[in-house]
Amino acid sequence: MQTATRIAYFGLPLGALLLAHDGHTIAYAGACRRAPGLRRLATRVAPGRTHVKPDPASPITRSNVRAAAPDLIVSWFWTTKLPASVLALAPTVGVHPSLLPRHRGPDPYFWTIDAGDEETGVTAHTLDPEYDTGPILGQRRIRVDPAWNAWQLARALDRPSLGLLRDVVRAFAEGKAPKASAQDDRAATTAPEPTDEALAVTWSWSAVRIERRVRAAAPWPGAWTEVGRRIVTLVRVRATSDFPRALEPAEAAVRADGVAVVRAGDMAVELLEGRGEDDEPLGATDLAAIVREARSV
Repeated sequence: MQTATRIAYFGLPLGALLLAHDGHTIAYAGACRRAPGLRRLATRVAPGRTHVKPDPASPITRSNVRAAAPDLIVSWFWTTKLPASVLALAPTVGVHPSLLPRHRGPDPYFWTIDAGDEETGVTAHTLDPEYDTGPILGQRRIRVDPAWNAWQLARALDRPSLGLLRDVVRAFAEGKAPKASAQDDRAATTAPEPTDEALAVTWSWSAVRIERRVRAAAPWPGAWTEVGRRIVTLVRVRATSDFPRALEPAEAAVRADGVAVVRAGDMAVELLEGRGEDDEPLGATDLAAIVREARSV
């Protein structure tokens, strides 16, 4: 029984290192960026076969992958499309951090939290020239903690993502490739990078929805708003029913306890953590001072 396979790998070095640890040969490695594990990958696991940020559409990349004679092409957090000319060289596997076909695209973390999804997960799928549309090979699910921000969600998905990747590659190596199931395009949603306009806080929304938007964008790039003449990026807020009832939506005040609040469409939002225009960190006290300054003008 075959227990190892030759892999042409695209993505973060960690995935390639773990596949090599499982006994597979990394015949070609395309690292999406300089990241932890790259030196080990380039010097011990795939010396002379590791390329940082290769252009997957270039004839050189295609020639290198072809020369590697891979049994499988694997993608884990590769950030650009792999062209059909490369994908045609071997069977393919990718892992996406959502339950496809929901949240296809480069930023499923933002849209998972912003939508208020109670459950998410990771999906192994074959690779198509279009993002995240290939037939599904397997999924793993987790509960979304309602306090998570995007970074925390991403970290929570790392372990199941790598576990699923290793299991699916092992199955291919053993000649037991998972049955591929076509995605239901009718259930598909998209997860593009949020625009600057989308990251602007809409104070007519409910406080809970605003809190989700802030968590979805945190810690980077962050949701933003204007306080007086200053632009403030919000990193942590909290919905509250404790606010001056005279406030109109988008109006801010500082409560007696020193916490700044902004009226939303229903309740209000406490401003707990943020960043200034030069990305300097702002705590609750700093945000309250900015609100006081704006109200005094």
